[in-house]
Amino acid sequence: MAEHADTAVDDLNETVTDTTGLDADVPEDSATAGVGVAGSGALRARDDDSDADGDDADVAPVQRRPSHVRQALVVGLAVVIALAALAGWLGFRAYQSHSAAQQRSLFLQVGRQGAINLTTIDWQHADTDVERILNSATGTFFDDFSKRKQPFVDVVKQAQSQSVGTVTAAGLESETANDAQVLVAVSVKTSIANAPEQNPRAWRMRVSLHKLGDDVKVANVEFVP
Repeated sequence: MAEHADTAVDDLNETVTDTTGLDADVPEDSATAGVGVAGSGALRARDDDSDADGDDADVAPVQRRPSHVRQALVVGLAVVIALAALAGWLGFRAYQSHSAAQQRSLFLQVGRQGAINLTTIDWQHADTDVERILNSATGTFFDDFSKRKQPFVDVVKQAQSQSVGTVTAAGLESETANDAQVLVAVSVKTSIANAPEQNPRAWRMRVSLHKLGDDVKVANVEFVP
C-alpha cells in the first residue's frame, strides 16, 4: 500500500510539473508572439508613414506647378492688356493730332480762299463772283454783304473793272473747336476800262471763320494795317 501511495504521489508530482511547465511556456510564447505582432504592426505603420511621406513629397511639386503657371499667365495677360491700352492711347493721340492738323489746314484753306473771292471780281460775270462770296459766308458777314451786293455789282459793271487777288502769305492767328481767325496778305491787281494801268496793291485781312458741320465759312472780314 505504501508503494502504491508513493507511486501515486510521484505520478501526481510529475503531472503537476508537466502542467506547470505547460502553463509557463504558453504565456512566454504568447508574449513573444504579441511582441512580434506588435513589432510587425509598428514596422508596417512606419512603412505606411514612409510611403505617405514619399507620396506627399512627390505630389507637392505637382501641386505647386499650376500655381507658377497661373502666375505666369496672369503676368502675361497683364502685360498684354497694358500694351493694348498703350497702343490704344497712342492711336487715339495720333488720331487727335491728325484731326487737329486737318482742321488747321481746312481753316487756312478757307481763309485763303475767302480772301481770294473778295479780291477777284470781273465785271463781265460779277453776279457769279458775288454769289460765290455769299455761298462761302455766314453770320454777320453774310447778312451785310447780302444787303450791299447789288450796289456793289452795279459799280463794278459801270466801271468795267477787273481785279485779281493773289495770296502772298497766310497764318492761323487763333483757333477753337469751331472758330478761327486767319491773317491773310493779298496782292491785288486792278484794271479799269479807259484808265491807266495800276500797280498791284498789298492788302492785309483778318478773316474770321466759323465751322458749320463739315463746312467752314467766312463769318467776318477786317482790313488790318
